[in-house]
Amino acid sequence: MMRSTQQIAEHATFQNFANCYWREIDAGRAARHGTEADAGIECIEWLLPSQRTALRVEIVSRSLCGPCGFGRIWRRALPDASWQQTEPFTALCCLAGESYRRMEEKGGGKDLRGSELELLLRVLQSYQSVQRYLDAAVPADGDEDDFIAAEQSLVFGHWLHPTPKSLQGMTPWQQPVYAPELGGRFRLHWFAAPAARVGHRSAFHQSAPEMIAAILGDGPAGLAPKADELLIPMHPLQAEALALDPAVQAMMARGALRALGAAGPEFTATSSVRTVYSPDSPWMLKFSLPVRITNSVRVNRRHELDAGVIMARLIAAIGPAPGQRLGFVLDPAYITLDTGSGGESGFEVIIRENPFSAGRQRGVATVAALAAEPLPGRPSRLERVVRRAAAERGGSVTGAARAWFEAYLDCALDPVLRLYDTHGIALEAHQQNGLLDLRGGMPVRFLYRDNQGFYLSNTYRDALRRLIPEADNIRSLYYDEEEINRRFSYYVIVNQIFSVIARMGKDRLAAEEDLLRMLRARLERLALSLTRAGRRFAGEVLDSPTIGAKQNLTAGLLDIDELRTADEAGLYARWPNPLCRTGGVAGSEGGRRALSA
Repeated sequence: MMRSTQQIAEHATFQNFANCYWREIDAGRAARHGTEADAGIECIEWLLPSQRTALRVEIVSRSLCGPCGFGRIWRRALPDASWQQTEPFTALCCLAGESYRRMEEKGGGKDLRGSELELLLRVLQSYQSVQRYLDAAVPADGDEDDFIAAEQSLVFGHWLHPTPKSLQGMTPWQQPVYAPELGGRFRLHWFAAPAARVGHRSAFHQSAPEMIAAILGDGPAGLAPKADELLIPMHPLQAEALALDPAVQAMMARGALRALGAAGPEFTATSSVRTVYSPDSPWMLKFSLPVRITNSVRVNRRHELDAGVIMARLIAAIGPAPGQRLGFVLDPAYITLDTGSGGESGFEVIIRENPFSAGRQRGVATVAALAAEPLPGRPSRLERVVRRAAAERGGSVTGAARAWFEAYLDCALDPVLRLYDTHGIALEAHQQNGLLDLRGGMPVRFLYRDNQGFYLSNTYRDALRRLIPEADNIRSLYYDEEEINRRFSYYVIVNQIFSVIARMGKDRLAAEEDLLRMLRARLERLALSLTRAGRRFAGEVLDSPTIGAKQNLTAGLLDIDELRTADEAGLYARWPNPLCRTGGVAGSEGGRRALSA
């Protein structure tokens, strides 16, 4: 029976929330629904004592390292009322209410009602966004291999987040223009300010103002700044918010800042929403936005601007990765306006490399797009790539999937761990930050992006300082190895590589057990060949019964903006590890339950 977009969006929203609840709040208990004659339907059952209710949810698919697939839902009043089928969003509200009651118990009775309503609002926004994207979906065409097509294909969002598509602060009438999934195009708004009030920096020979001029090209003559002025581009949403800022209004009133309006090439949003792309521009731009995207209001902090420049210089000093299988999309420059307040002005703009312009945008895709749940009735992007590779090589689909996965690890795991081992630099290489060059259908290079996502080991601090003295100035990026490993294992293994394994398993391209064995074998080889931090990391992932994980539901329950909290480490936890060679061995019953416990 064909489901409506409303039903698909509602089910997807429940599935995300329930998977997070299962891992962060309550593993529930196994149950069967139905008569003894038909052996019953495999279910998970949650008792919700604060509501005197029980939920029973059909399990339609399991994964060793990815999301559980849920089906029908039943609800009954405790202690002994009969089971009644219920709608996904009703069940979600029950789980949310129980989550808060348990949080209040842990917090000594702290009233979290405001946070509860806030989370439910964002859940609703995420659901509405998914339905809007489904309604707007168009038939697949030949541009699916385009960089921006992959960036804008993430209709359902990440399965380990309870509100993956919430955009708090972006109205429904703005989304068709600014939400990546709807593919809108827009021109940037431009400001001119006295050069003495404009801060900028670049790691390259080309200065930030020169990069900005290159974006405009032979732009409108009306945008030509005065002799003592520099141009600052701005996202239209941020420009609208800045126009209401009293400090900005005062600067404009005394002529210290001029608003020049919209101009230049058309841009469109990448998967992060606030980083924008144009095939006609040599640079991408990353803005602050007055929008809470999933967990956080997205603000470019001053220390992040400098970190991008210094990390670009540090990566250049290190030189290319062995075999050229690891590359970087750097954030080498920034430009901003100084309003005299001493903090962020809101005009902070990060300038990012754009290797996907001038006809070079085909054959590259973010790992998130490859692993994403496809639109109904369509194959996933990864399935399409693997089946094409099998047809071109004349082999089996399973053989092509295994070869593809090995090539993927060559790019996305080996050089990343070698970088950590050699230089103490760990990457927040989650699936949205990682891009794969898929020339010929097989992964040949992994490209990492995001100047916020570097972790530098305190153990390597002297060595990094010797490479470039400025490395000592980015203190916010230095961590002890134990904390790095907890985060690194989540981003590289759980968030990224596990998502690829789960996608291949769900698409029946290869068995999850086999892929986990391949991953474990690769980590074992790396543990033998590496000598320092990378070796210790690989050994920990192999030997620890638990693995690092991020608690996105907990962040939502407590209404934590992870970019502002002083206890960001508190958002990370340990979950059962399906790679552990001394406990839940991949393929064993222990491993089968590992991420479903």
